[in-house]
Amino acid sequence: MKTKVIIMGAAGRDFHNFNAFFRNNEDYEVVAFTAAQIPGIAGRTYPKQLAGSLYEKDIPIYPEEKLPALIREHGINQVILAYSDLSHETVMQKASLVLAAGADFRLMGTQSTMLKSKKPVISVCAVRTGAGKSPTSQKLVDILMEKGFRVVVVRHPMPYGDLLKQECQRFATMEDCVKNECTIEEREEYEPYICCGTVVYSGVDYEKILKAAEGEADIIIWDGGNNDIPFYKPDIHIVIADPHRAGHELTYYPGEVNVRLADVVIVNKVDSARKEDVELVIRNVRSINETAKILKANSVITAEKPDWIKGKSVLVVEDGPTLTHGGMAFGAGVIAAKKYGARELVDPRPNAVGSIRDVYEKFPHLGAVLPAMGYSEAQMRELEMTINAADCDVVIAGTPIDLGKLLKLNKPVVRVRYRIEELDEKLEDVIDEWLRSISPGKFRKI
Repeated sequence: MKTKVIIMGAAGRDFHNFNAFFRNNEDYEVVAFTAAQIPGIAGRTYPKQLAGSLYEKDIPIYPEEKLPALIREHGINQVILAYSDLSHETVMQKASLVLAAGADFRLMGTQSTMLKSKKPVISVCAVRTGAGKSPTSQKLVDILMEKGFRVVVVRHPMPYGDLLKQECQRFATMEDCVKNECTIEEREEYEPYICCGTVVYSGVDYEKILKAAEGEADIIIWDGGNNDIPFYKPDIHIVIADPHRAGHELTYYPGEVNVRLADVVIVNKVDSARKEDVELVIRNVRSINETAKILKANSVITAEKPDWIKGKSVLVVEDGPTLTHGGMAFGAGVIAAKKYGARELVDPRPNAVGSIRDVYEKFPHLGAVLPAMGYSEAQMRELEMTINAADCDVVIAGTPIDLGKLLKLNKPVVRVRYRIEELDEKLEDVIDEWLRSISPGKFRKI
């Protein structure tokens, strides 16, 4: 008898766990996926063309709310939790729901899900989403490219559209983003790497993606999503901690896993955090990882046209996931508004429409900031309408993309950029030490 399984996910880790462990495993039958966290990803199917020879039909994807009924209806034996950025309490609440419905609850570890690369892998992950993974990864790209290495970035999946088309995606130009009909969330992750002059891969099948990346890279950088653990076995594992959410390094899944696995922990945002919170993060890291190298860094925030901000009423648009399931009430945009002397922050909530209004109802901790939600064309238009309806002088875009080019806005936009700046030991020194440790047989430039 096959073990009947449901995989709980958010269009990322769930598909990877299926491909890495269940796809060709005759002992299991994955009956369904469930979807949470990301709007609009339920109601699709996982295509039989990607599911392998054991599956004659597409695998349905249901809203997570249907999970107890699905367990009873299909006689499910195991439920796999396969998404991230959840408090330990929330994980156990979901486990209790599953156990009460009669199934076993399972988390899958590194041996079952990590793929081994032929090329060296640097992974950059985090304690929470919005901690500063991407600026760190971008700095690593610059460091390695200056040393003459060919660097390819593989980004944690964001397949929110046609899964067959998104099986293995390669982005090298801005035109690739247009061709692949990228959402705001995808553009936020891909465009900065394109501007760095490197290639970024993403998609659904990370074994196929790995083979493609290996073909054109000396070194692969894994840029993780949320606070998930890497899909590829890293040769050096760098984890970013956020002192604005001090304590979460011990209380969030799988952020704590990342800290325990880390070779290097970077405590970011030291310049805007309380000293006692920075010290708490360092103590907590040391309590579960005695050997990791700990670096401290500032998150340096700059605005392209700071004189447009001073004395003005501003609408701040922040990175969406950082504010929503990341739990932050503000981001780089708010910090820039205060730094450059904005007169006031305009509250977008009275003018929010459609799904943007729903976001504020779902995440009541949000105040006078606008999360850059754009998981679909319709939601992008609702974001555009919300911004255009706001009574303000300037829009501050605290997202990594050029929002003014993507949306038709009736107000000037000031882009905010952020980068990490180490305080003591430099990231480049850490990488140099790691490069020296790699044996000639393992590492060779193309």
